[in-house]
Formats: sequence, C-alpha cells, structure tokens
Amino acid sequence: MSESASPGITPSGQTPYSAWIQTDVLHTLQTPVSDHPGEHAWITSVQVSELYWMLIVREIQTAQQQLRRNQLSGAIETLRRIVAHHEPLNTTWKSIAWMTPADLLAILSRAVAKYGKDTALQGWTYRQMVYLFGIRQAEHLQHFEPQPERWQQLNQVLDTPSLYDDVLMALDRAGFAIPAHVRERDYRQPYAPDKAVERAWRDIYADAGGHVQLRGLGETLADITEGFLAWKHLHLMATRRTFGHRPAYFGTEGIAWLLPTMEELPFPELWTARGIIGDPPAGCPMHKPAGRA
Repeated sequence: MSESASPGITPSGQTPYSAWIQTDVLHTLQTPVSDHPGEHAWITSVQVSELYWMLIVREIQTAQQQLRRNQLSGAIETLRRIVAHHEPLNTTWKSIAWMTPADLLAILSRAVAKYGKDTALQGWTYRQMVYLFGIRQAEHLQHFEPQPERWQQLNQVLDTPSLYDDVLMALDRAGFAIPAHVRERDYRQPYAPDKAVERAWRDIYADAGGHVQLRGLGETLADITEGFLAWKHLHLMATRRTFGHRPAYFGTEGIAWLLPTMEELPFPELWTARGIIGDPPAGCPMHKPAGRA
C-alpha cells in the first residue's frame, strides 16, 4: 500500500468521525442557565445560526476574490451556495416557534441575570455578514468595544469594499460605466444608490440576447436578498409572538427596533431597476400612453 493511501491515525478514544467533526467538543457548548425545557432548543438554534452566518461570510469573501480575478462563473457558483445556505438557516426558527412569551421570558431573565442584555443582531458574526452585503452602519461598532479583537475586525471590514462594491467594479470592467464616485467612495459610509448604476442594471436585463452571465449574477443577488429578508421577517414575527410591544432591545420596544431593518435592502439598484426594465405594451396595466407621465 502506498503512503498516500495509508489510513490516518485517529486520536485515542475517538472514531474518525468524532475526531473530524469534533462532536465531543460540540456537545459541550450548550450550557443552559435555567431549568426551562426549551432553553437547549433556543441555544442550539442560535448556535446553528451563528455557524451559517460564518459560512455565508466565508462564501462572500470567496466570491469577492473571484470577482476581482474576473472569474464571473466561479463567483456566481459561490453565491448560489449562499442562496442554499439561507434555506436551513431560515428553517432554524421552526425549532423555537412554539415558544410563548412566558417560555422565552423564563429563559432570557436567567440569561440576563448571568450575562447582561444583548441581542443576536449585535453578534459580530451577523454584523460582519451585513457589512459584507453592503449595509454599512458604523454606529453598531459601539456594541463590540468589550471585544477589542472583533471591534478591530469589523472596522477592517468597513474599510474595504463590500460584495456589492466588487459587483459594481466587475460591471464597470465589463463595459458598463459605473461612475468613479461610486467605485472610489468611502466604504465606511452607507451606500448611496445612483441612477447610473440603476441604468447599468436596466441595460444588462434589456438585452435578451446578451449579458447572460451578468443577468445570472443579478438574479443570484436577488435570491440572496430574498433569503436575507426572509430571515429578518421571521425574526420580526418571532419577536411579535414572544415579546409583543415590551421594551426589548436596549430599552427600545422590540418591534419598533426591528421594523426599520426590513428596509435594509442589499444591492438597491438591482431592485429599483425593475421599474424601468422593459417597455410595457399597450393593454398592459403598466403601459403609459405617449405624452403622459
């Protein structure tokens, strides 16, 4: 038998599977602080979400490198995996959808007593993912000051292009004139939609015989947006079911805190361009006769 084909050495007391997947460690990471029977489900659901957020972060970073190397097919394939990852991520809500306000408050009151107040939306993994999507809100950094390493990490993310920035630079290289002030902006600032970018997406979709890959890129980004917003909608509805209108997030009423986040739409011109793609024919409810605004 050749050396390359020889079996590996499994650590003592483990099987190859347990050593590879680290199951012994994994199943020590759920440490309830209450005796409520639902707390284990709550912790497991959130930990699974954390793993998927990091998976999505890694996929975004891979896609960005592929876009910078003009590997458009590879980038689309990578981004399609993000669409797939959102399916199980969003399904995690079903594991805790049965919880009533009394159930959740019994768990969170003990967690707050031991660790203090917080929310998953302030977790650094979620925040890094959102920053990479292009939703740049530097004010959230204050929540990570107790984690200096993560605070620095998120600052570095803010200083570099988002996925959407890399997409727009790829469109520019493909011959669609993306203005310099869009390509060379201060990445720490919230992205400001631009009409020239909107027209670029319109032109990509208007040419039915060309730009097949770029349309595929656009549709993949649209699918990612839908998965991302679906998770936020499920979070909002879970908050409605378990908190109602109680103060929840740093003293702010939970629903009021979350509702504005539903308007945080990644890749904005990809969506606004939908209103100017195509020419509605006569008889279509969206048709505008000549001379009418």
